[in-house]
Amino acid sequence: MNDMREVEVVVIGAGQAGLSSAYHLRRTGFEPERDFVVLDHSPAPGGAWQFRWQSLTYGKVHGMHALPGMELTGADPQRPSSEVIAEYFTAYERAFDLRVRRPVDVRAVREGSDGRLLVETSDGVWSTRALINATGTWDRPFWPRYPGQETFRGRQLHTAQYPGPEALAGLRVVVVGGGASGTQHLMELAPYAAATTWVTRREPVFREGPFTEDVGREAVALVEERVRQGLPPKSVVSVTGLPLSDAVRQAIADGVLDRQPMFDRITPEGVAWNDGRHVDADVILWATGFRAAIDHLAPLKLREQGGGIRVEGTRAVADPRVHLVGYGPSASTIGANRAGRAAVRDIRRLLTAEPVAA
Repeated sequence: MNDMREVEVVVIGAGQAGLSSAYHLRRTGFEPERDFVVLDHSPAPGGAWQFRWQSLTYGKVHGMHALPGMELTGADPQRPSSEVIAEYFTAYERAFDLRVRRPVDVRAVREGSDGRLLVETSDGVWSTRALINATGTWDRPFWPRYPGQETFRGRQLHTAQYPGPEALAGLRVVVVGGGASGTQHLMELAPYAAATTWVTRREPVFREGPFTEDVGREAVALVEERVRQGLPPKSVVSVTGLPLSDAVRQAIADGVLDRQPMFDRITPEGVAWNDGRHVDADVILWATGFRAAIDHLAPLKLREQGGGIRVEGTRAVADPRVHLVGYGPSASTIGANRAGRAAVRDIRRLLTAEPVAA
């Protein structure tokens, strides 16, 4: 513990949610390194965006909302989003002098003394009065388990490892998952793969009409209700359905988005259903989403019986010193911005011994 340092607030993660939180801390008088520190385990600025596949250009990104205080302008829609957003985040960190420490792995957050929390990291231990957890989901891809999975002779990939369509050219690909990533993969792969098969557990729901503010609020409210109950959060798209764009309509008409029910087992050569159908495959691509990366918070025992952390706004109900930003209803880019501001407002009240609003 000789290398233990004290600050008022530790921010874990420097993606959209973490940078938004750091901005609002700075704006309200907290000084980086003296009053707060931002710890990020990624090798460079860019959050999870820096790991996205090259074919995901900025023009294909849906709803990337600017960080507070600095617009993202003039970006080439043909450039990879990983490059555009990494450059934007780099400029943002410099503009507001956020002094993000990286790469730093946070191993555990524990109860300390005098009401403080101890954040154990690869760069020593930080003692803090409040914590903003902004670790997102990218580090916890969800891999379903199916009978025979270990016998498959081809490649199994998750969206987190997706190399882009060129790398899978000439191969037979089964895409699993009914979310936005699954449909994007299928539409990208169609001109390259020898064959694609789309399987989902549930019938996909396509949303007609514009994504209005009312639709967004309703979706966020449903996700928020889950985290209030201590259940693991679902994605907003699981509530809203998939947007029915012109490209999606064309893919449906071309048979690219021809959904099949979930297979029952995996064979060495592909996937099979109990009714006797079988599809040969070289690759199974699991577009099955992610889970919140919050294992480092386990020593605080914040999880409810339902498996999630019960949250009011951004504040963990079980411990008002801990705020989860970019978790559940604030997982969108605009939601992360608002949540960062709300978390800092509550933390200021906590640190000045004012009552924390319910």
